[in-house]
Amino acid sequence: MSQPPPPPNQPPQQPGFGPPQEPSEPQTPPAPATPPTPPAQPPQQPPAGPDLNKAPQPQPGYGYPQAPGTPPPAAPPTPPQGPGYGYPQQQPAGYGYPAQQPGPYGQPGPYGQPQQPGPYGQQPPYGYAQPTVPMQAQAGQPGGGRKVNAQVAIIVSAVVAIALIVGGGVWYANSSGKDDDKQTTAEGGDTKGGEGDGKEGGSGDGGATTGEAEEKAPAATGSKVLFQVPSPKVPKGVTTISIAGSWLTDSVYAKSGLSEITGYDRKSGTKKWTLDLPGPVCAATPHVTEDDKTAIVHKPAMPSKTDPQACTEVAVVDLAAGSKVWTKTAKSGTMPVSFNNVTIGGGTVAAGSTSGGAAWDLATGDERWAPKTSDSCYDAGYGGGAKLVAVRKCGSYDQRQLHIQNVDPKTGDVLAEYKMDEGIEYAAVVSTDPLVVAADVGDSAGDGSGISDFFSIDNKTGKLRARLSAPGDEFAARCDAIYKVENCTGVTVGNDRLYIATEEHDSGGDSYSQTNEVVAFDLATGKQTGQRADAGENYEIFPLRMDGPDVIAYKRPPYDKGGQVVSIDGESFKETILMENPSTEAVRDVESRMSPDYSEIQFGQGGLYMSSVYASDFTSREKEYSVIAFGTE
Repeated sequence: MSQPPPPPNQPPQQPGFGPPQEPSEPQTPPAPATPPTPPAQPPQQPPAGPDLNKAPQPQPGYGYPQAPGTPPPAAPPTPPQGPGYGYPQQQPAGYGYPAQQPGPYGQPGPYGQPQQPGPYGQQPPYGYAQPTVPMQAQAGQPGGGRKVNAQVAIIVSAVVAIALIVGGGVWYANSSGKDDDKQTTAEGGDTKGGEGDGKEGGSGDGGATTGEAEEKAPAATGSKVLFQVPSPKVPKGVTTISIAGSWLTDSVYAKSGLSEITGYDRKSGTKKWTLDLPGPVCAATPHVTEDDKTAIVHKPAMPSKTDPQACTEVAVVDLAAGSKVWTKTAKSGTMPVSFNNVTIGGGTVAAGSTSGGAAWDLATGDERWAPKTSDSCYDAGYGGGAKLVAVRKCGSYDQRQLHIQNVDPKTGDVLAEYKMDEGIEYAAVVSTDPLVVAADVGDSAGDGSGISDFFSIDNKTGKLRARLSAPGDEFAARCDAIYKVENCTGVTVGNDRLYIATEEHDSGGDSYSQTNEVVAFDLATGKQTGQRADAGENYEIFPLRMDGPDVIAYKRPPYDKGGQVVSIDGESFKETILMENPSTEAVRDVESRMSPDYSEIQFGQGGLYMSSVYASDFTSREKEYSVIAFGTE
């Protein structure tokens, strides 16, 4: 994977911050202002049932039967350097099996230029997650033409993601953003796909594996569509805008819109409340407290082509009442801080940026610490949940060192620290207890995933427990470590093990069928345990979160079936089906657009909620949906 250039438009250096840092909010070139039009309001009662309006024939998905001998499609345009997730990869023989265990991992050798991968985890415009390829072009492509579609998708998503960075989460019409040397993948948006009921836990937490599993198989696993929410209309002059953020409570499914958060009844989809915001949500934590509080970062106003607005507002939202608890901002020197990420841990809300991190008391909003400007280090971001972990960057861009710090959530004091080898530019927090960090060491992943290795760290002593090798061509986990810090998909942690999806490979069935697995690594030894859960022929499995000692996983289906949710026993790895979605064409068409790596997926109490993280005017369809919800009887 080639090296992208450093970000453009370096901001003025803040006092005490050493060399200029990459900006979190690059500005778009000035252009005549185009006032945005108010977004269309969705109907008070979203339409129920699987009637999603008659849509064009959906693009055949993974596993579609092909006609051997049909000429292959014409080569697509050359994709950007460093293709993101979904680009065809060569799979090694025997992949997914623990036959050859790696030995003890030594320290990596000298690194080359520090990596600056693209915005992992970001979704292409809604409706472009799976570009349609004509049937005759798909024939002769193993796996039902999905790899051809991935080539097209990565080209589109790369362009979109870069424009979104330039515009701070908004892509403007006639934007001058370039797609050179950039890559994209998932999140599953800002929040990790599949946080379940949260409660300051989920796939980014990993330590809450005591007790019994809560998700039980129903008498009938067949699901029905509970409701769907039309995708919001973006303002005039804006082509794509972030709508990241979704949460589950016992009674509410909440989802971000253009400049609001709406709480829906989990079963009927009826609006229970709407919280209006002055601008779009930039970042959202996946964690939800026991009393249904969560945290977001949003813009102070709706963006325009001439004023993209910075992500300066940190707020706590009460998901039960549908109201803001408080809103705060911070400064680095005299400059307002534009935050890239936010999380909750230990009763503290913490937000990170290239200008440093700040934190506030969750209940009162009282400041706990402000961005530190006394040295050449800064808190780029935080992982939350059971504990609060800072990813602190030190040194210059070409001589970076990351400090992974378990911090006191009330004071910010460092309780334990692990210093990563120099040259690692970005790291993502997969779990805070046990502490697991993902990184692309030496830019060796090569697939745009942001991961080549996982680091299991003792969060009491700061010592490295084990280093887990996870080559990008073998494993399908993705992390958006540049901005989001705790946004990883295809991986979860529990039972002192790391559960990770493998890349797709031939299933051994017919010549065109593919599959993948979920395998486990021991966090104490760094080796595979030998446990393996198969997706099944023409399915693709993704771990979402822990459920006590068990793993909740989503299975992306073949072209002619609905998706599944399964529970994987943490010890035996026996799979239990919790849900099977309808296989009707209209339902499949919507579900297939909610890729686990490009969407937010929540499952809890027998309900599956899939949502987009961007709204866009890129659509060839009469109607698009930003949310689809499934439930069993």
